[in-house]
Amino acid sequence: MKVHFISIGGSVMHQLAITLKKKGYQVTGSDDEIFEPAASNLKKEGILPEKEGWFPDKISSDLDVVILGMHARADNPELIRAKELGLKIYSFPEFIYSESRDKKRVVVGGSHGKTTTTSMIMHVLRQTGRDFDYLVGAKLEGFEVSVKITDAPVIICEGDEYPASVIEQRPKFHFLHPHIAILTGIAWDHINVFPSFDIYLEQFRLFIEQTEPGGVLIYNETDPVLDGLVREHGGSVRTIGYGIPSHTIDAGVTTIQLEGHAARLKVFGNHNLLNIQAAWLACRELNVPAEDFLAAISGFTGASRRLELLKAGNGLSVYRDFAHAPSKVQATITAVKQQFPDKKLIALLELHTYSSLNAAFLKEYEGAMDYADVAAVFYSRHALEIKRMPELKKEEVQQGFHKKDLVVINNKEDLYTWLDAQHYDNSVLLLMTSGTFEGLDLGRILAKCED
Repeated sequence: MKVHFISIGGSVMHQLAITLKKKGYQVTGSDDEIFEPAASNLKKEGILPEKEGWFPDKISSDLDVVILGMHARADNPELIRAKELGLKIYSFPEFIYSESRDKKRVVVGGSHGKTTTTSMIMHVLRQTGRDFDYLVGAKLEGFEVSVKITDAPVIICEGDEYPASVIEQRPKFHFLHPHIAILTGIAWDHINVFPSFDIYLEQFRLFIEQTEPGGVLIYNETDPVLDGLVREHGGSVRTIGYGIPSHTIDAGVTTIQLEGHAARLKVFGNHNLLNIQAAWLACRELNVPAEDFLAAISGFTGASRRLELLKAGNGLSVYRDFAHAPSKVQATITAVKQQFPDKKLIALLELHTYSSLNAAFLKEYEGAMDYADVAAVFYSRHALEIKRMPELKKEEVQQGFHKKDLVVINNKEDLYTWLDAQHYDNSVLLLMTSGTFEGLDLGRILAKCED
């Protein structure tokens, strides 16, 4: 099969290109910008485009499939050429579905926790010797790539609610049609795409409807919004609600109990306990015994940038987390505070997404950082410029979070000054962002863990 990727440099797109090359497909692609590590990964496999840019001549009638990345625009010259030739044009999730029609599909959706839950299921299946394909939005220890497509009988997919492509505006997870569906929770996000909560909520109702006949929906019944949605619209599928499993915390280590068995965990927090329970119920549907599940999950260290311990020493532990949406920020801060109640929690959040930089959305963050002993919010003027958004005033951020003594910073040098001024004895420093704090030098921060 001959496949061409428009926007091959995307974090997941380039991984799919690599897995198809390894499967024996003829793969080509284009992009106007390809950053690391995508550039090196593609070069290693011999499929890095010779030049950056768009080249309609690459689009020929002998192509079997064109896969369109979500960042390609409607006026992309390669896309226009593909349409003129009447070629099959798939968005990323449409192609994943086309390659997995005969597999049992497990799809993890929700506003938060889907990457971690997907990673947990993958970790357990690998540890217990199961054969499976997968699609996940983060690097996971023990997995060379984040997308795998083979002849395996099962595929585990992270299901994103963001639009699939410029010509297919439906959410990605609407295309995957799971046999085992998981919903981890619902909290309004992506207001540039879903301008009201009701529109956002509707996407999850449609996801439930598209579960395969005879399938199962595993859902977080502690989320009142999700619980209400399932009670109203979940009648066509078998439903299994879940909550926080039985557990104890001793000396900063969490032990979980399932079906008479127990295991010490390397991850922590109520949100991770919920994720583990969802992963367990999915694995149970795939015939994994509880004892085997616990033996495997006890070694799970987390997905990249999900409550990731960067360094510890000199009375300080530094964690990094992908948290950016209000529910994610609150869950992460709560988890750290519960796990280390006797330590000072210093929390730094970067506003980086379109929603978080929108003054009208900031009220959704009220209370999200309340459990932090010291809290600061950083945002970059450059990020506002790139997203073509209006100026965001510090006062608007302070009003949105509604937290006394919250520090708001919009200059990187001021951020370094604030970080250097903190007292780090017996503390946890929590860095939360889906960005980079405008290129923050992590080495300079981690040096504070050294004597």
